[in-house]
Amino acid sequence: MPALSAVRERFQHTKPLKNLRIGMALHVTKETGILVETLIAGGAQVAIASCNPLSTQDDVAAYLAKKGIAVFAYKGESKSDYYKFIKAVVAFKPNLTIDDGCDLVSEIHLRHKNLIPDIIGGCEETTTGINRLKAMEKDGALKYPMVAVNDNKTKHLFDNYYGTGQSTWDGILRATSILVAGKTVVVAGYGDCGHGIALRAAGMGAHVVVTEIDPVRALKAAMDGFRVMTMDKACKIGDVFVTATGGKHIITATHMKHMKSGAMLANSGHFNIEIDIDGLEKIAVRKKQIREFVEEYVIASGAKQSTKKIYLLAQGRLVNLAAAEGHPSEVMDLSFCGQALACEWLQKNSGGQRLQPKVYVLPEAVDQEIARLKLKTLGLRIDTLTEEQNKYASSWQEGT
Repeated sequence: MPALSAVRERFQHTKPLKNLRIGMALHVTKETGILVETLIAGGAQVAIASCNPLSTQDDVAAYLAKKGIAVFAYKGESKSDYYKFIKAVVAFKPNLTIDDGCDLVSEIHLRHKNLIPDIIGGCEETTTGINRLKAMEKDGALKYPMVAVNDNKTKHLFDNYYGTGQSTWDGILRATSILVAGKTVVVAGYGDCGHGIALRAAGMGAHVVVTEIDPVRALKAAMDGFRVMTMDKACKIGDVFVTATGGKHIITATHMKHMKSGAMLANSGHFNIEIDIDGLEKIAVRKKQIREFVEEYVIASGAKQSTKKIYLLAQGRLVNLAAAEGHPSEVMDLSFCGQALACEWLQKNSGGQRLQPKVYVLPEAVDQEIARLKLKTLGLRIDTLTEEQNKYASSWQEGT
């Protein structure tokens, strides 16, 4: 992660986060470990909890703990431990929060409002969390400024598209070892994540179907060469289903009843509610785990009391982090530069006229800085405008 390493080197000298307590709820992965070290180099104290019960890399958590960092995470956390760990970070009384999914921010706003006067702001990593933050802002419930790091161009155009696209299939293939070629893959959602997932499925020889609620995204999927239809129709023909919407119950028990025997269900959205797992449990005759991240559900099929099998991957949680290692470090380099620089930006803007409790996007100049850092580490150079070109670009008098 050379771009983030360059940020860390600058932070070591400038200490922009000196004396700040940063509370984090992120996937505890090796990449997150580098972010934690970067924030500490900037002068911060850090406490971190996992943001998903199955995404922690235990060796990374152990490494951070050995260095004396307050880390609350293990792979396979119970629901009670998950929230206990979030509350442990809250008890750290952070001045800045870094979230992935908005659970930490929600916990503070719902049950620890007394901490808000000492919080200068926070950052959110993912689409699902930003949707929740915008709902909070709309309701007047958001009480401190949040930076939508996911909305950085250097985040969603790379992490979501390239990272999720590749790591989702890494997780599915590690969990199942299936042949993708020739199968019908149904991708629910055609945002940056769904687009990347669909493209890579097609690259491996799958017949790709896209379901969407957004007419523009649906049209884009059709123009990209994918079949577009409703889930009511797609559920009858799919072999592998991947949800990436940030929504709830995209695949319902009713859909599952119409699926082929042997259909596989995977999720790459943040929470495990995109697939109606409770509904699946209710219609199942029996279930068993057949591989580490594969559960086989047997459900009734038809009037003749026959049965069919549905396979759920990674308990419906983020398949790329539960069954694999998440995004490659090279792409997280960009995302976590965004997190580190967002913390610096919030600190710089915390004095005097305090930022309003709204959802902010980092200035374009910060996004450009991240891209320049990455280009430099890749040994790539780009053109710059000449004086004449600058004058032309900023004027209106000169035409044909």
